[in-house]
Amino acid sequence: MKHLFLLPAFFCLFILTGYSQEIVQQAPAGFDSLRAGIAHGTIDTISYFSNTVGVKRKALVYTPPGFSRGKKYPVLYLLHGIGGDEKEWLNGGKPQVILDNLYAQGKLTPMIVVLPNGRAMRDDRATGDIMAMDKIQAFERFEKDLLDDLIPFIEKKYPVRTNREDRAIAGLSMGGGQSLNFGLSHLDKFAWVGGFSSAPNTKAPEQLVPDPGKAAKQLKLLWISCGADDRLINISRRTHDYLAKNGVPHIYYIEPGVHDFKVWKNGLYMFSQLLFKPVDTSLFSKYIYSGQGTPASTNIPGQKYPQIMPDNRVVFRIKAPEAQHLQIDLGRKYDMKRDTGGYWTVVTDTIPVGFHYYSLIIDGIAVVDPSSQTYYGMGRMASGIDIPDPDGDYYKISNVPHGQVRSVEYYSAITSSWRTALVYTPPGYDRENNKKYPVLYLQHGGGEDETGWPRQGKMNIIMDNLIASKKAVPMIVVMERGYAIDPRQPVASQPAGLPGMSGNVFPDVLVNEVIPLIDSSFRTLTDRKYRAMAGLSMGGFQTFQTTMTHLDLFSYIGGFSGAAFRQPDVDIRKMFNGAWENAAAFNEKVRLVYLSIGTAEPERMYKGVRGFHEALEKVGIKHVYYESPGTAHEWQTWRRSLRQFAGMIFHE
Repeated sequence: MKHLFLLPAFFCLFILTGYSQEIVQQAPAGFDSLRAGIAHGTIDTISYFSNTVGVKRKALVYTPPGFSRGKKYPVLYLLHGIGGDEKEWLNGGKPQVILDNLYAQGKLTPMIVVLPNGRAMRDDRATGDIMAMDKIQAFERFEKDLLDDLIPFIEKKYPVRTNREDRAIAGLSMGGGQSLNFGLSHLDKFAWVGGFSSAPNTKAPEQLVPDPGKAAKQLKLLWISCGADDRLINISRRTHDYLAKNGVPHIYYIEPGVHDFKVWKNGLYMFSQLLFKPVDTSLFSKYIYSGQGTPASTNIPGQKYPQIMPDNRVVFRIKAPEAQHLQIDLGRKYDMKRDTGGYWTVVTDTIPVGFHYYSLIIDGIAVVDPSSQTYYGMGRMASGIDIPDPDGDYYKISNVPHGQVRSVEYYSAITSSWRTALVYTPPGYDRENNKKYPVLYLQHGGGEDETGWPRQGKMNIIMDNLIASKKAVPMIVVMERGYAIDPRQPVASQPAGLPGMSGNVFPDVLVNEVIPLIDSSFRTLTDRKYRAMAGLSMGGFQTFQTTMTHLDLFSYIGGFSGAAFRQPDVDIRKMFNGAWENAAAFNEKVRLVYLSIGTAEPERMYKGVRGFHEALEKVGIKHVYYESPGTAHEWQTWRRSLRQFAGMIFHE
């Protein structure tokens, strides 16, 4: 027997082949809003005498739009929770609105819906101690009242079909437990059974379904749904686990939410669309579901959210019961919606692959997401999310020898301050004590620091994988903070579009302090042919600023989304004291000039780098130019660039 397991999150995507029944999706916005201009059903209050209780009892009956006594209808019995009565669904769930809207869309088989009071006792009001033993026993007693009194009354008073295939039962919480208990115990009466967030009154699975084979044959549909953060989810989960183990077809639907009407209304919305229609259980296995999203790799360990959906939408979920307004700022701002449990949720548009900074905005204040790891970017600590790239194996940690990233503290006489350099040493560095290595100086962009490349850029993993596959020469990689101010110099204004550049003496710090420090502290090859420099964005500008004025120190130059700042009317051959006037001499001296840009980068940045490439090409300067397809001014562009650049340098 094939099983149906549906484990969806906020919006589910099903792919189905050869199955005639329409696949039901998560309820869209407005599904429970009253619509004008459509036909409406009717809700009446009825009274019936209960021989079980010995008094007259009340129930609500919904008849569909266009109801006719000349036609017979199937029936759904819809049960309330422990704190409610026959009006709980009406007051909290608006079932008549949900069903009317579905009828207007042609999505329902016309049915009568009966909403009874599931507390079968003389005083069946939801008052006083609702957990009192006599009231709990009254919920159990309702089984007899339903079967012996209410169903016969409905079948006598309304034009309904009376066979089991035309009778369904479902309910929320306590009513969900009743529905599973009563429905599965009386498969001679019910073929359609649903439990929405079923409560602890639900019998143990072995009691619910003592004969799985018989249940599988008799059930048309068994539905079990619950909110992912419902404290009672274990009840639904244990039932699902047993059914799955014993081959009983069922839908197990988990969605973001708690124990409230948000989940239960969606349960009714989806369950009702499946009722009283042909169902072929042999086709259940053909459902391919998205399921809940996968927790992002950038989450704090153990945190479920943010979750990445298969189509790269992201589900954010935050608990902030006292907040008034929450947004996620992920390139654009997304308004979050609050549920009754104090959780705020939003599903984004599809997000491009790669690493992205984001902020949580609480009542107008941007803060980090407490469920996310933090990264220094945007000029401050920020949250980040890494959307997996199907072609991103090159920056995934794998079972290969690994290098180390070390922290080196040193005092800078130029800046009169202590500074930190991060140094990647390749696999085997500490074992091969006589081996010396070439060095790549690798710089971050504006608003970031020396942690950017190993954390956001995953440079150490990229290098490990390149070296293991023999696509790169083992090398040392040095990353330093690209901001350096000489306190003895006056502070200059920042040029437009180049934050952090004016007054920045980083090239002096790198050449006069960092390189000597690295050469004296690590086993390096000190000839210029073994030294490279590259950087992204601001770091790319700094790379050209440094290397082109110190060609006696560097043989390899790389600019990722950043190169030399060039005025449109300036002849490129005049830049850097005429370093490019003699193309042949430059090409002989410098082994590689590398430029890259993402095809989706801001127009000004894209045109700047591409124009620089065209200018170099025009004057005969040999270089490699790469455009990263589909990426913007972001880490995915720079990861791809590093992968290429690192594989091109230091080869004899």
